[in-house]
Amino acid sequence: MGVDVSLQASQLASERDDRWLFRSLELRVEDGDILRIEGGNGSGKTTLLKLLTGQLQASEGRVEWHGRSLASVREHFLDRLLYLGHRPGVSGALSAQENLAWSAAMAGVKARPDAIEAALDAVGLAGFEDLPARQLSAGQQRRIALARLELIPRPLWILDEPFTAIDRDGVAWLECRLLDHAWGGGTVVMTTHHAFQANDRVDSLVLGEMP
Repeated sequence: MGVDVSLQASQLASERDDRWLFRSLELRVEDGDILRIEGGNGSGKTTLLKLLTGQLQASEGRVEWHGRSLASVREHFLDRLLYLGHRPGVSGALSAQENLAWSAAMAGVKARPDAIEAALDAVGLAGFEDLPARQLSAGQQRRIALARLELIPRPLWILDEPFTAIDRDGVAWLECRLLDHAWGGGTVVMTTHHAFQANDRVDSLVLGEMP
């Protein structure tokens, strides 16, 4: 069986407002890896995720997918990526169920109503499926976004602060879900300061401010 995920950054650098966020950054993740990216405010964590997903261009260096530039294999890469940004990315006018159905459709997934219901139940939103998202708390809106992890099958998850705004039960569920994904051969790259119970399964990359 071949490697499904092979994402590599070489000599990566990003500059903002005449200041280097990071330079000469090296990174590689493959099947089963969990990489936690840490750093203070302004250290470039979100920028790095956007470089790894092709949303931004690096000032220096290269991002490769299976040894080829990200731009040259963009469609293949996106078919295997599930990206969740720092904001939940849900519409307040739509219900939890409608938001999740829309997300699945945008990802090219034909999700049955019972599968959507099961995904929302898994993240603790049973009974809230039909409420407009604007009536839900910040943590519940985050759970709508996290329900995509249950519904949209992708081997590579790139997540920006996924533990934000969720309560203790939500944190416990998410930690287990991330570990299960990796144990099943999936890959996780995320920004977070969360300390995992199974910390030996998690590698860390710390970004620091540069002069």
